[in-house]
This record gives sequence, C-alpha cells and structure tokens, in this order.
Amino acid sequence: MNDGEAPGIRLATPADAAAVARIHMDARAAAMPFLPVAQSRPHNEVTRWVEDVVLTECRVWVYAQGDEVLGYAALEGDMLEHLYLRPDVRRRGIGTLLLDTVKRHSPGGLSLWVFQENADARAFYERHGFAVVEATDGRDNMERLPDFLMRWTPGG
Repeated sequence: MNDGEAPGIRLATPADAAAVARIHMDARAAAMPFLPVAQSRPHNEVTRWVEDVVLTECRVWVYAQGDEVLGYAALEGDMLEHLYLRPDVRRRGIGTLLLDTVKRHSPGGLSLWVFQENADARAFYERHGFAVVEATDGRDNMERLPDFLMRWTPGG
C-alpha cells in the first residue's frame, strides 16, 4: 500500500474497473465458497461487466489509498447492489465507511440481497441496522441459492 497518501472514499472512474473486478472476484471467492464454480468468469470478462454494467447503471464508490483500490460499493436507486472488500483488508472498518457513504445517498432507506448462507455478511448488515424483510428459495437469482432481502430505514 502507498502509505504516503491518506486513504479515502471517492467516486469510481472507468480507470478503476480492473481493480473493482479483481476485488469482486477475490472477495466472493474468499467469503462465499458455496457459490457455483460453473458461474465463475475470467478477470477480463468481469472487468468488462464492471465497465459496461456496474459503472454505467450504478453510483459506485471506492475506498482507495493512493491508486490502490481496497473496496467498493455500488448503489442503484435504493438498492445496494455490491459491497466488497479485498479479503486482506476485511475487519478494518472499510466496509462500514463504504456502507455509511451509501446510506448518506439513500435518505429514504436502503435494500440489499444477501445469500442466506453468507452468515458474516448477514451479521455485518444486521449490526448496521438492516433487517430481513423477505426470504426466497433462490429461484430468482443467478446462483439459484436461497437469499434474504434486507432493508435499512433511517431512524428505524
């Protein structure tokens, strides 16, 4: 890490796409070993998806130190589509900082989907005021895994 520049949150740019893709892939592999292997994609395909979909359809913030991106959050409307960190920087408050940024841009509340099996993520969101509002059997998600819709309401 470049220790010469203070870390902080900023809006993502197209130049961040490859780093965001790598974080997305590495974080999912580390935190969700239950995901179907058949759905994994090479880095160049994930980078293209970040460029063409995530950065165009969502507001995306990155937590960076210098030019090194350590995590990102993507918001579409009031739906938190993605919040991932590099596995080696988990449990340092970076996820909380990104989530707080997204909350500030979601004054009416915020929703997200989380796999039922992802106990660490569920606990993280519960600590930050989210509650389960719906449970599904996974038939409507790409991974076909049971998930929860969680919701945070300001002051709730």
